[in-house]
Amino acid sequence: MKQTFKYILVFLSFAYLLASCNVMKRVGEDQFLLSGNTTMVNGKKVNTEAINNSYYQKPNGKLLGYPLRLHIYNLARPNLDSILKDKIYNDPKKLAWKTRLLSRKQLDKDVQSRLDFNAWLKKTGEAPVIVDLPKTEKTTTNLSRYFISNGWFDVQTSYSISKTDNRRASVTYFVETGKPYILDSISEKIASPVVDSLYQNFKKESLIKSGEQYKETNFTNERERLTSALRNSGLFHFGQDYITFDIDTIGSSKKVFTDLIIKNRSIRYEDSIARVPFKIYKIKQVNIYTDHTYTNKETETLDSIEYKGYKLYSYGKLRYRPKALTDAVFISKGELFRDLDRSRTYRYLTDLKVFRYPNIEYIENAQDTTLTANIYLSPKKKYDLGYEINVTQSNIQTIGFSLSGGLIIRNVFRGAETLEMSALGSIGSSKDASISQDQFFDINEAGGNIKLTIPRIFFPIRTNKIIPKYMSPSTRISVGATTQRNIGLDKQTLNGTLNYNWNPSKRTTNSLDFFNLQFVKNLNPDNYFGVYQNSYNTLNDISNSIDYNNGEDLTYPGQTDQFINDVLTGNTSITPSDDDFETVSAISERQNRLTENNLILASSFNYVLNKRENLLDNDFSIFRFKFEVAGPLLNTFSRWTGSKKNANDQYEILGVAFSQYMKGELDYVKYWDLGRKNIVAVRSYLGMAIPYGNSNSIPFSKSFFSGGPNDIRAWTAYNLGPGSSQSINEFNEANMKITLSLEERFNVLGNLNGALFVDAGNIWNIADNVNDDRATFSGVDSLKDIAVGSGFGLRYDFTFFVLRGDIGFKTYDPSYDLGERWFKDYNFGNAVYNIGINYPF
Repeated sequence: MKQTFKYILVFLSFAYLLASCNVMKRVGEDQFLLSGNTTMVNGKKVNTEAINNSYYQKPNGKLLGYPLRLHIYNLARPNLDSILKDKIYNDPKKLAWKTRLLSRKQLDKDVQSRLDFNAWLKKTGEAPVIVDLPKTEKTTTNLSRYFISNGWFDVQTSYSISKTDNRRASVTYFVETGKPYILDSISEKIASPVVDSLYQNFKKESLIKSGEQYKETNFTNERERLTSALRNSGLFHFGQDYITFDIDTIGSSKKVFTDLIIKNRSIRYEDSIARVPFKIYKIKQVNIYTDHTYTNKETETLDSIEYKGYKLYSYGKLRYRPKALTDAVFISKGELFRDLDRSRTYRYLTDLKVFRYPNIEYIENAQDTTLTANIYLSPKKKYDLGYEINVTQSNIQTIGFSLSGGLIIRNVFRGAETLEMSALGSIGSSKDASISQDQFFDINEAGGNIKLTIPRIFFPIRTNKIIPKYMSPSTRISVGATTQRNIGLDKQTLNGTLNYNWNPSKRTTNSLDFFNLQFVKNLNPDNYFGVYQNSYNTLNDISNSIDYNNGEDLTYPGQTDQFINDVLTGNTSITPSDDDFETVSAISERQNRLTENNLILASSFNYVLNKRENLLDNDFSIFRFKFEVAGPLLNTFSRWTGSKKNANDQYEILGVAFSQYMKGELDYVKYWDLGRKNIVAVRSYLGMAIPYGNSNSIPFSKSFFSGGPNDIRAWTAYNLGPGSSQSINEFNEANMKITLSLEERFNVLGNLNGALFVDAGNIWNIADNVNDDRATFSGVDSLKDIAVGSGFGLRYDFTFFVLRGDIGFKTYDPSYDLGERWFKDYNFGNAVYNIGINYPF
């Protein structure tokens, strides 16, 4: 308590210190603090991102309306080094007194620490933004340039400064655009005949079109488009500098006359420059050096082979099947030079993951207009071995040790394949081990996984026409198994996957699980109520309420199973109309669901459209779609073989009823960059899984949950829903989910950022064996059970990752009765504190 009071006192003292600082402390008597910018365009206020980016001066940033960084800056003392020098070092008496208390070295260190802290205040804070006339005039120039670049050539700009008695001032910028200029005739002046001929093929896609308003960005983008198109048509020496636009606005007709000018190629000699027409270049030869290194670059090659027009060289025995390498090269003998082929070759060779970044160079043949392409490959090590040892502790484990290791073998079958083998082993001691008759290490797990990645589609039928190699197709085959013994249900799992990946475009990723096999066997289902204590306590309370076990607690599994059976068969005083009967029935259904063995054979397709250009792009969207279907093959097999159904009318394979369901997911994320490190992000998610045929419910591993640091942050994971039910379960899950999130992110100071957020959503059961109306989605009316959480957070950007802390408050809680759901537990005592890595979406 004393420690908490200490922290509160420090915080209040710091807050008082900031609040008592005069915001005008560092503003001179004849200076004015900038309080705001306004731009009036043709008499109307405009506040777009482009306008904001034109301001040379912007007011000091604020956190929730408070200029925190300005106050921090004001805490720093100007010219502190001179002050300390005059007060200490230039005063012999004070210096002598100081050095008697401290050594000279300690004194210097103390002075330097004060200087460092003062410098930190300046760096962390933000100097007051003083209205500066030259910068204000530069802003008007920026505004003029912006409107001129978008076709308003007659734009007029001015400004006025409104000053107050407390030395604050705001600037208003006035823009009169006039009428925009429209593109009229567009003519071409192309010097090289071959370029002129090619241009006629590209002309119809031109971004500069007669009748449209002049925009400078269209001319810039047209230059880039033409350069790319011509360099992908054999013009090896062509560059963007050869393209210019001559723009004429003669007269007062507000029309723009444009000449597209493409010059001849320039060749620079020692004392002159010659202009010659461009020529189309073809690839004469492609050489692939398969094991190029700095040490052997001067060594004569010992092995070479020609395969489908390619020449492959090696400094020892060729370690790769030729087809594996030539399939990764898009530069072909006899074809035109294309920049696109070079970039695709770079990407595909890198994606093989058996070479370091390749080097591609073109050598011009002087005798003709041909090129020799040399591709230099530097192999990575064939074998990589890694391991990791961990010591862990948790609320159920006093101590645990784990050892994991992995072996990577590259080019395992000489086709640039990568084989990864990993294994995991762990032992631990539960908190009950010391009082148990069992061995001390009563928790253990062992498992292994093998994954083979093939850099092409591995399929009996040729797929080159459907998925061409420029899409970087790959195949992943994996098999894994684990067995674990803990204080839970204990499990054995077996999984196998055949997966295909390809990228139709730079922004699009497709993934197909041709099949995904999962088998889960619970080894200790009798310990169910030992794991799920909430369910046990509820069941035990109902038993005691009717004195079922003579006032004694139920033991499990014997007495708990017997009590459930007696209730459901009418052998107790509890009737089907009682609430306790429904509770016991729900506990029984969940017990059967979570202790049943699972056999899942599923196929799924995953589509991702990511419009983010790079890590610095904060104005983009991401769309994800996934569809999964499980069980139809096993169902067909069971019918064809005449398999009999069990007592629950289900087919079984190896004694396990296989799952059959369809599952779909839609996920959309959108970012808006508002400037000055202010970003608004929105996420919407809809997921639904429908059991059919051999199943009346979804496997637990395939169901949806709500809550947690990346979901509805006002609830912990698995703690929300389903619907408006007041669930007693440790893990709440269902087969339908809706999530909506809105978050504003802003800079606080330095690398510290803040966020305000609102999350909404819930899970429900639909078309399965759950009969609780409160947990079931019944249409639009069920949307009233969408939970709402709101809160705030802080994030520190370490560049390579973001450490995130969020506090979520239950704003609308559907577990309460209608009319009592808003702000029922809206306080810090019932808040959820989340810690996460990187952003939630």
